[in-house]
Amino acid sequence: MPTPVLMPQMGESITEGTIVRWIKKVGDAVDRDEPLFEISTDKVDAEIPSPVAGVLSEIRVREGETVAVDSVVATIGGEVAVETAGDATPQPDGTPTSLHASAAEDRGAGATNGSGAAGEPAEHDGAGDPRRAKSSPLVRKIAREHNVDISRLHGSGIGGRVTKHDILEFLEHKPGPGAPAGPGAGGAAARGGLPEHPPIAFAPGERTHVVPLGVMRKKIAEHMVASRRTSAHVHTVFEVNYHRVWQLREQRKSEYERAGAKLTFMSFITKAVVDALRAVPVLNASLDDDRIVYKQDINIGIAVSLDWGLIVPVVKAADEKNLLGLSRAIADLADRARAKQLKPEDVQGGTFTITNPGGLGAQFGLPIINQPQVAILGVGAIEKRAVVIDDAIAIRPMGYLALGFDHRLIDGAVADQFMARVKQGLEQFDPASV
Repeated sequence: MPTPVLMPQMGESITEGTIVRWIKKVGDAVDRDEPLFEISTDKVDAEIPSPVAGVLSEIRVREGETVAVDSVVATIGGEVAVETAGDATPQPDGTPTSLHASAAEDRGAGATNGSGAAGEPAEHDGAGDPRRAKSSPLVRKIAREHNVDISRLHGSGIGGRVTKHDILEFLEHKPGPGAPAGPGAGGAAARGGLPEHPPIAFAPGERTHVVPLGVMRKKIAEHMVASRRTSAHVHTVFEVNYHRVWQLREQRKSEYERAGAKLTFMSFITKAVVDALRAVPVLNASLDDDRIVYKQDINIGIAVSLDWGLIVPVVKAADEKNLLGLSRAIADLADRARAKQLKPEDVQGGTFTITNPGGLGAQFGLPIINQPQVAILGVGAIEKRAVVIDDAIAIRPMGYLALGFDHRLIDGAVADQFMARVKQGLEQFDPASV
């Protein structure tokens, strides 16, 4: 009996997913738990395994298409089908169509077109539709800060859900009094009432190669713009002497390798950050309107650069791990991120983030805060340089650490106090902790 393959629910707050790539094609035999297709959500990219063994007999959703969770994306059976959602059969009028058009129409109610959930008729388009009030905490926070009534926005998400893109687009082109609400309403330019347009990216006849923006890159763009709109970003930069850490690493790295872990500078930095967060807990907090939410757990996000974007898996309960435990956790998350094996819970719950622009040689970077956190640490390249120590010139491994913090909550003196703790923790690292 044919088995339907569903778009999985990759976390409680995730309502849709985008098919990035089909790993198997129609007619291919698949084993149970063998990777079948790759999806992208607003949390993670992941390879989805086949629920059963059999033959992929039908593909209903094309690559690049976004559908609601629990939508049927494919069918696995014992017979090979000859058509897929990608097969276009020309009609007498020359218009290509798919033999699975009916399936696509069935999915229409669940696609990101503002209609109802899958299988439900589209409701009226009037303002105040209760479905449009459904949104993520970040969207609601942005709406509160800008005094926007979400229920009056025409959301582009499933069931009229207002997305971050919708709210930011609306704020970018906020209509005047009496103008229709919604991201598509646009704003009128002050001169002549003409609609505003972004600068032209390329002129007709210009030599270009245009490709669509990937799902992950779209999400990164939305998150970064939202963060800049939300937090008052300030940065402070400290120089660190890594001499002691360098020595300890050289002494113990082979021992760690035998234990199945890689002792990196990031392990030492993460340990120093955890200790500093204990001493200055406001950097491990979040803002909720006019309330400060102090997080009791220290969950460190470690930014991982991928060929197709950037993701921040989280080391949970980092304050309960020793240096060996941190080393193992960081390596495991990085490996699974690059293999697209992360789960939604692996990228949720972070309370502080560390990013490493120095991996490619940058002296330091000025990173954007990962909402709803209030601080992020950028690690610069660690290089041997000539420095003055006790009135003498010496060669030492040196590097810069740059802290980005939210000035709405954290003052410069507090940020510098935190950074002084991190610097001290690295320059006077306790050998007993290794």
